[in-house]
Amino acid sequence: MISILISLTYLVASVLFIFGIKGLTHPRTAVRGNLLGATGMLLAVIATLSQNQIFGAGISGITVILAGIILGSTIGAVLALKIQMTAMPEMVALLNAFGGAASALIAGAVLAEGGEPTAQTTVATVASGIIGSVTFWGSLVAFDKLKGLLLPDRPIHFPAQQALNVLLGAAALVFGFLIITDPSQLNTYGLMILVASLLGILLAIPIGGADMPVAIALLNSYSGLAAASTGFVLNNNILIITGSLVGASGLILTRIMCKAMNRSLVNVLVGAIGSDSAGAPSSDDVYAGRIKSATPEEVAILFDGARRVVIVPGYGMAVAQAQHQVRDLANLLESRGVEVEFAIHPVAGRMPGHMNVLLAEADVDYDKLKEMDTINPTFGQTDVSIVIGANDIVNPDARTNPDSPISGMPILDVDKSTSVIVIKRSLSPGFAGIPNPLFAADNTLMLFGDGKKAVLDLTTAVKENA
Repeated sequence: MISILISLTYLVASVLFIFGIKGLTHPRTAVRGNLLGATGMLLAVIATLSQNQIFGAGISGITVILAGIILGSTIGAVLALKIQMTAMPEMVALLNAFGGAASALIAGAVLAEGGEPTAQTTVATVASGIIGSVTFWGSLVAFDKLKGLLLPDRPIHFPAQQALNVLLGAAALVFGFLIITDPSQLNTYGLMILVASLLGILLAIPIGGADMPVAIALLNSYSGLAAASTGFVLNNNILIITGSLVGASGLILTRIMCKAMNRSLVNVLVGAIGSDSAGAPSSDDVYAGRIKSATPEEVAILFDGARRVVIVPGYGMAVAQAQHQVRDLANLLESRGVEVEFAIHPVAGRMPGHMNVLLAEADVDYDKLKEMDTINPTFGQTDVSIVIGANDIVNPDARTNPDSPISGMPILDVDKSTSVIVIKRSLSPGFAGIPNPLFAADNTLMLFGDGKKAVLDLTTAVKENA
């Protein structure tokens, strides 16, 4: 009877996970989706503890479990409350790392228990160890690059890098085969973990800042696959299901991000996703004598008679925490009969959906957020486009310059608008490390300054210009 109840609980938890992921696809249902997923996880934990008879292990066993739950919950709650939206990509990278490490450690612990594991268990143990180690160290490298602690955010390449990656991958598989043939070789498992860890580092260091959304999505998929493998190690159905869901959804998201950045999935999988900007033109060649700086009062004049305005948010808006001020500017323009929409690039910011979340936080109507394929055909009929802290995603070189490192990358065609206002601190390049000809275009005015202050000043100027 208890086994039937546990199976039913797992089934309910699995359904809640699926509906939770579905809810996360839209801002209006994201909170409900989160609650559904959390409820499913609570049921899964209770069922797993019951299945393994933890509740009958005595006071000491229950104490250890409760201590772990309290400690983990406290750390999670503190991080969730303190994390800034601009630092969310780093948070996701760390969570991926924790998932990978847990999978590799659990698989190793099961192997260390001895006995005579089945072929399924040993194969799953090897898969958990390799994928988990690659995920852990790859995610730590991604975290470091995002935080700018030790490694630069530019791609790191060296001679024979791909050949070394292939050699390390083959060595990890050889060690894995030795473990399958003789599961008692714990030292071999340690060597496999070591090789896979080095492979994870070398696969991640070619990641440049512009490719970080792709890398995060891929590492998320890896963490799910590692968890699914651990489910086979433990014969735990719910872990297999949840790991498969995370792995599949992460891979789908990676494919979407690859398309948005003109990368191939194979290129990402082998860790060669950095762009080389060495052949790009210098900033002096692009900007010299062509930049037109303007004051908020001068920019406000452009809104006289404007019927359609498109706002393009970027990472600079996130850093300045200017989403509420952007909303106020949009509301002001709409009160004067101007049609205002937001153009959302799939990889604006540092993770998928970054701009959607920020604008939803500011209570911007989700119907006004337009995806790239929907908004691009309308830029030709746009009177003013306002670019706030975006760079590479509006760089026309991706469309017009075949020699550019970002050539072929889908961009927002803001340069086709009648007028373009670019709010930016300076002319510093974006993640791709190349200058942006949009800033020097005839129809562009640069409004230099902090994103929040610049939008506030512009809003004041628009009010005074009425």
